[in-house]
This record gives sequence, C-alpha cells and structure tokens, in this order.
Amino acid sequence: MTTAREIMHTGATCIQENETLEDAARRMKELDVGALPICGPDDRIHGIITDRDIVVKCLAMGKDPRTVKAGQLEQGKPITTDAEADAGQVLQVMEAHKIRRLPVIDDHRLVGMISEADLARHLPEDQVGHFVEVICAAR
Repeated sequence: MTTAREIMHTGATCIQENETLEDAARRMKELDVGALPICGPDDRIHGIITDRDIVVKCLAMGKDPRTVKAGQLEQGKPITTDAEADAGQVLQVMEAHKIRRLPVIDDHRLVGMISEADLARHLPEDQVGHFVEVICAAR
C-alpha cells in the first residue's frame, strides 16, 4: 500500500500569515513551486496560496504585493491529508475537493506536499488519468 508519505515531495515550506505576497512569490521562485501552505504563529497550516492567487487576487485587483499579507488570502479550512493515508484516500480527497496540491500532515505539522506531478511519478497511469479527468472537468 502506497502512503501519502511515499508520494509527497518532502521539504515543504510554509509562508507565515504576516509575510507579504512579494515574500511568497520570491519563495515560490526560490523553491520552484507554484503553491505554499500558509502557517500561523502556531506553525499549523491555516491555508494555501498559489502563484495564481497572487496574480488574480492581488495584482489583477490593483493591490500591492509588498503590502498584502499572505494571511489575507486564506479562505476556509485548509484541506490536508495525514502522512499515513493510503493513495486511494489521497486521490479521494483531491478529487472531492477538486484540488491539484495537497499538504501532508504528521502530528499536526507540515511534512510535505503532493502535486499532480507527484501522483504521476508514484501511481498507476489509470489512477492518474482518472484524477486528471475529474479535476479538468471541474473547470
């Protein structure tokens, strides 16, 4: 049985709620990623921010990424999975919520992220194909 821990990309990094979107964009560039979990002072995930969020919810709205804080883009309860969840559970969560990136948690702390690319590297082609169909149908 393949677990989330085996699928995930390790070394995921949070952006703190009080850091700016400019900080988030710079960190995404440095890490070569398109999303960062947003963490609060308690070091727990409070949300997730994507490069698209920065463009659509900040720049396109005429806001300044040097002053808008990452925490201002948090919406709802973050969707996560436990590190020991099996691949079927991971796919079920991502498909049900129509998300392309999933933070992986162990003992309430971020330990990794699962992206579409991670799924493609670790799961059978038919499972990945079904996932892509479900996600693409959502748009």
